[in-house]
Amino acid sequence: MTPIIRPTDDKVFAEKLIRQNMSGYYEQLNMRWDTDLFDRQWGELDSYALVINASRVGLLCLNHDEDAYYIRELQIAPPWQRQGLGTTAIRFTGETAQQAGIPLLRLRVFCINPAIALYQRMGFRVLKTAKGMHAMERRIL
Repeated sequence: MTPIIRPTDDKVFAEKLIRQNMSGYYEQLNMRWDTDLFDRQWGELDSYALVINASRVGLLCLNHDEDAYYIRELQIAPPWQRQGLGTTAIRFTGETAQQAGIPLLRLRVFCINPAIALYQRMGFRVLKTAKGMHAMERRIL
């Protein structure tokens, strides 16, 4: 099952999905959600909804500079996790970066997040670890 990946400006959907998926990590790491920070950063991102059968099942938020495309959010609704949607979103990001002539994909992920295994399968490697987060990178060109 391949989702349609389409631009979205639905900040309410995005915040709800991110908070739902990340609340356990925030709790474990004694962190609090910062709505003001989310509001400030939202406008700086290229955001996409992953859609299956007209239902939004995921979120992909990107930005880039001349060196890399940055995956800022990759969130899949729990009932749809482990079905290849994250892989599809990463491939979409790689194709987008390649079309722009940008050679790298980068992301940050909590060290306790099992999605690290997906990122490693997709060719990302850990560049550094600090404050409970891995900075990861993958070359695409």
